[in-house]
Amino acid sequence: MERYYSYTKYLKEKFGGKVYKIPVNLPHTCPNRDGTVGTGGCIFCEDSPGGFVCLPDTRAISQKVEELKKYFQDKFKAQKFIVYFQAYTNTYHPLAVFRDYILSAVDNTDIVGLSVSTRPDAVNDKYLEVLAEVKAEKNLEVDVELGLQTVNYKNLIAINRGHTLAEFIDAVLRIKKYGLNVTTHLILNLPGETLDDVIENAKIMSALKIDFVKLHTLFIPEKTVLGDMYRAGKIEIIPLEEYVHWVVTFLEYLSPEVVVQRLIGKGPDEGVLFSNWGVSWWKIKHLIEGELEKRDTRQGAKCDYLNGKAVQKFLR
Repeated sequence: MERYYSYTKYLKEKFGGKVYKIPVNLPHTCPNRDGTVGTGGCIFCEDSPGGFVCLPDTRAISQKVEELKKYFQDKFKAQKFIVYFQAYTNTYHPLAVFRDYILSAVDNTDIVGLSVSTRPDAVNDKYLEVLAEVKAEKNLEVDVELGLQTVNYKNLIAINRGHTLAEFIDAVLRIKKYGLNVTTHLILNLPGETLDDVIENAKIMSALKIDFVKLHTLFIPEKTVLGDMYRAGKIEIIPLEEYVHWVVTFLEYLSPEVVVQRLIGKGPDEGVLFSNWGVSWWKIKHLIEGELEKRDTRQGAKCDYLNGKAVQKFLR
């Protein structure tokens, strides 16, 4: 029996089989780098996005989607795809430009979904209207990925996110208003955080009815502010065994209706001072799943805090 609601299970239930994500990177910048809300970016942020190369125009986007779709079809016999705008702040473009990017990417057959990653402070009704229109016209499932990292508002300042928890809550409420799904990125082992923060992360995700969560550990790139702090001995990383315990606890407090897209991220191979304790991501995934079995627990086992916990005894 599966002990957490995996993305694989969700996709099979929703689309009847395997669905592959087609990664697309747009010409990038960030309001936390160009001075709009801040400069320098997050303390762990590098100057180049991961994944595939940036694309110079909408025609190239359409071509890249077709190329990658064919690659997945030939190698994995894939039939259904989600276009995934993955790196940086994808809603941080002029509205007309944003619309052109989106329409070009989904102007293709066999596309069943669209995923757009961005920052909470770059979510605006006008942009959501575009996504809602695309969802309706193309009959797609559309989700907006929000990089939050933590609900600890003091740590959001410490890592120089450039926004607070309030902007995240506002973004979620707006996205939901347009009938779109929400994915949230969380880093559970940020320096200075405790198990209480882990639990509160799960509670906020559940209370806001987040659709998907992605968990990953803190990577420490060499050429970042965080890298300088790490070399200077100003931060400590919790042991792997403790991280596994934290993830299991997070799942226990997370609503069983939230889909877990990722338990652990695949860390960079080069240019980092710390990445997943030097252990393969799939081994850590197995450790987490093994701990769930060992403790005979599952996602939502401790999700008893919603809908007025204090008065529930009167309703039994």
